[in-house]
Amino acid sequence: MRRITGDAPGYVPVMTVPTTTATGSLWLADRPDVRYPPPTADRHFDVLVLGGGITGLTTALLLRRRGARVAVVEADRIGSAATGNNTAKVTALQGTVLSQVRRTRGAAVAAAYAEHSLRGVELVAALAEELGIDCALRRRAAATVAASEAELRAVEREAEAAREAGLPVAWTDEVDLPYPVAGAVRLADQVEMHPVAYAYGLAAAVHESTDGVGSRIFEGTRALSVQEGSPVRVETNHGPLTGDRVVVATHYPVWDRGLYFARMETVRAYCVAGRVRNPSRDMVITAGSPTWSMRSAGRTMIVCGQDHPAGARGVDPGRYAALEAYLRRHWAVDEVTHRWSAQDVLPYDHTPMIGSYTPVSSRMHVAAGYSKWGLSGGTMAAALLADQIAGEPTTGVFGPHRVTLRGLPTLARLQAKVGVDIVGDRLRPGEVGAVTELARGCGAILRRGADRTGVYRDEDGGLHAVSARCTHLGCLVRFNAAERSWDCPCHGSRFDVDGAVLEGPAVEPLPRKDPPA
Repeated sequence: MRRITGDAPGYVPVMTVPTTTATGSLWLADRPDVRYPPPTADRHFDVLVLGGGITGLTTALLLRRRGARVAVVEADRIGSAATGNNTAKVTALQGTVLSQVRRTRGAAVAAAYAEHSLRGVELVAALAEELGIDCALRRRAAATVAASEAELRAVEREAEAAREAGLPVAWTDEVDLPYPVAGAVRLADQVEMHPVAYAYGLAAAVHESTDGVGSRIFEGTRALSVQEGSPVRVETNHGPLTGDRVVVATHYPVWDRGLYFARMETVRAYCVAGRVRNPSRDMVITAGSPTWSMRSAGRTMIVCGQDHPAGARGVDPGRYAALEAYLRRHWAVDEVTHRWSAQDVLPYDHTPMIGSYTPVSSRMHVAAGYSKWGLSGGTMAAALLADQIAGEPTTGVFGPHRVTLRGLPTLARLQAKVGVDIVGDRLRPGEVGAVTELARGCGAILRRGADRTGVYRDEDGGLHAVSARCTHLGCLVRFNAAERSWDCPCHGSRFDVDGAVLEGPAVEPLPRKDPPA
């Protein structure tokens, strides 16, 4: 076993480092100039799929191949949210997820999760090949590593859980990293790719109409409400759509009738990418805290981490500085080129929620809660939903309305946090007493009696003011200085400085207000 010498790779720098001025995801930087217009006259389909990410597009394609006429309804552009803001690893070895699932739900569920995750990996590879998608897909090993002796037991538990679940993992202390590790569990033949290129390939296969089926992609079309009936009716910003079934694949379920908001936690993480002279080839994630997730794309090295609950206080650009310092510490960096952030949804019992939207739903389906592994998880969910909608036998392991007794302490913690956020923020004074206290590039809550206003001063000195009350369930938003956004601490909705929705479950913007004098 290799011993760690010198500073541990989990080291978090305290010095200030120059950070790149480049913003935006590496994967979204070169997206195709392909647009899918909103709906016009054609408004009834067999299945309406809400969400144009990996889950929604894969579900639509699999249903289309079964002969269904499908419409994908996307509020922004294809792949613009979680699909375009990740590390782009597609693997059944997912940090320490399997050991967490085994601890919470038992060995049988962990085995089912591993089996379906591996199927998701292989389905991605198969669809890319069948459709001829140029998405830089390569087979790579995935590894969960102990970057220090303190992390070793967690990695050993993951190796045990993975073997018990049937994954052909191997133990090693040799990983393609520029520093030694205490040990690692490794799974060969997993997949890395360009996720946005892959998503556009799926979209083209759904939308093309040479077979006469007539499936469609609708971009710039936000679903505002849904009425489950016969047919299902979805109100959008471009008028109503109807379908025999609807699939909610919006990353976070946007309607509360299934009480998903009470059983999930949202977290944010940050990424930087830079051109280096010594890229590492394995897809790696460390097991400790802080967690570092890494992969390469040619000469570009990607490092992600610095997680925090959505809406946490005190978030600033130091998250990016820490990642850039880590990248420069371990790789010979020529230039840091991109930085971006992502939001993930963690179910209280560590397994996705896939199936009927409510216990009595027969026409409304959902997939959510991939615990940071949405490319394999979303593909797995799509295959299961397509089988369920087609009436084929499928597993009930991921049923959304399960009760996991060992997860109840986590569930109680989540509800306590929401209660503290709702009540505590209303008792707090304003963060500034007057807008004159706001520096450029900064935002804060201004309180006048019972009224609270989110105020942001842009780099030119202009003021932007919005209601601080989240349009989802009424929690008070907080300013995220790393992303210059208003984030809700209760359920993860995010808004730009003028109130537009960046991330659900909210579907309505924050009302704009006149800037205070």
